[in-house]
Amino acid sequence: MSWKKEIDELRKREKLAEKMGGPDKLKRQKSKGKLNARERIDLFLDKDSFREIGKIAGKASYDAKGDIKDMSPANFIFGKGKINKRPVVVGVDDFTVRGGSADAAIYRKAVLSEQMAHEVKLPLIRLIDGTGGGGSVKMLEDMGFTYVPFVPGWEHVVKNLKTVPVVSLALGPTAGLGAARAVASHYSVMVKGMSQLFTAGPKVVAALGETSDNESLGGSIIHTRNGVIDDEAKDEKDAFDKAQRFLSYLPDYVGGTLERTPTIDPIDRKDEKLLSVVPRDKRKAYNMRRVLEAVADKGSVFEMGSKWGRAAITAFARFDGWPVAVLAGDPTFLGGSWTADTAEKTKRFVELAELFQMPVIHLVDNPGFMIGLEAEKTATIRRGVEAMGAIYSTKVPWASVIIRKAYGVAGAAMSDHSRFQYRFAWPSGDWGSLPIDGGVEVAYKSELEKAKDPEKKLAEIKDRLAKVTSPFRTAENFLIEDIIDPRETRPLLCEFIELAMRGQ
Repeated sequence: MSWKKEIDELRKREKLAEKMGGPDKLKRQKSKGKLNARERIDLFLDKDSFREIGKIAGKASYDAKGDIKDMSPANFIFGKGKINKRPVVVGVDDFTVRGGSADAAIYRKAVLSEQMAHEVKLPLIRLIDGTGGGGSVKMLEDMGFTYVPFVPGWEHVVKNLKTVPVVSLALGPTAGLGAARAVASHYSVMVKGMSQLFTAGPKVVAALGETSDNESLGGSIIHTRNGVIDDEAKDEKDAFDKAQRFLSYLPDYVGGTLERTPTIDPIDRKDEKLLSVVPRDKRKAYNMRRVLEAVADKGSVFEMGSKWGRAAITAFARFDGWPVAVLAGDPTFLGGSWTADTAEKTKRFVELAELFQMPVIHLVDNPGFMIGLEAEKTATIRRGVEAMGAIYSTKVPWASVIIRKAYGVAGAAMSDHSRFQYRFAWPSGDWGSLPIDGGVEVAYKSELEKAKDPEKKLAEIKDRLAKVTSPFRTAENFLIEDIIDPRETRPLLCEFIELAMRGQ
């Protein structure tokens, strides 16, 4: 006897699931300029690569004969798919089914998506739109009781952060547990003008006497500048592109192999612009991103977190096809001085590189920790020491190129000095325990007061000191390993990567 009848019912239930929240809710989603959950899956993943798990889970209604009449699907869709032919786990909130709230949730689906990622060792992508399973007052009344808070499956969220790459894209108003899921990731993105993220929304916050709307309370302009979310996208497609690029640099799981991609960019390429990119006037800034673009494989640089902790550039790039984590100073922001949020950003990025065993290249230009009252109020020294601790805890291959400044404790955080120093310095290198500029008048006060021409004397002293502080004097004493022609930077870094990646 055939099982066709049951297969027909299966197909009917699948069709009911595909209607999501129904025509009206889907139309409303579209009116806000947002894709629906299934459109997001189709756009994000390789064509026809998605295999959904638990598609027919939901709340069904039945007729008098016990046959299914209708079904409201669960507001969470998940399964296995592929991105650029690499397998991933994708979990998607369906805002059209009760706004993604707990009333329509089947917790086990979300838990299973997290569990699948770390047990099968596949990268996890969360497309978040709504509360992500948070509770509601109405639900409590329907239950007839309340409960001590807990988050089902959070232990799997924690495990994933130590096991596989985790990416979260906030694609709409995201509150409570949804906001927590967005933050519990290695890389996160919000869509400008469409995504908002908050612990509690404007209506709840109003009880504190604060009046705000979604955007003013938790828009991307807030959270991509305070370190809660890594990056801001112009639209959903841009968010998907950023997520895909981020994942392209990482292995599928902790301990997995890094993937080398073919490149036609010669490893011995020497960019003439590097010879003059750093100005002789130490007070003038230059564009460190142009330095990175000039030494990395062409078109391979992907920066994350550009809008916060701005004195440090954190990016992925490729050298001779190999993925590398790049940390660099940005002299265009506060001269490159590390603020508290710069140190926090550095710490998180270095720990990410260590977790996934990615070699690190550090392009150094660091005049020290930021000073002043605001720096003290924001605990800059504590955050800086924590960042330094992360750097000194690394075991991954590490190369440093001193482009210009390296001063004080922050400058010493260029690498773990107790390890072999795979390090080069440009002739523009300028280092020490503290900058001499500005301190000369104090140190030589009595000598200047006795001089017939104090200005001439000051110039003579500065000229003497310039010779003493020459990087060549440091090299004479082998306190810097090598001073190089800036144009040699790419060939030398490709050599470093070749050695680092032996056996991969």
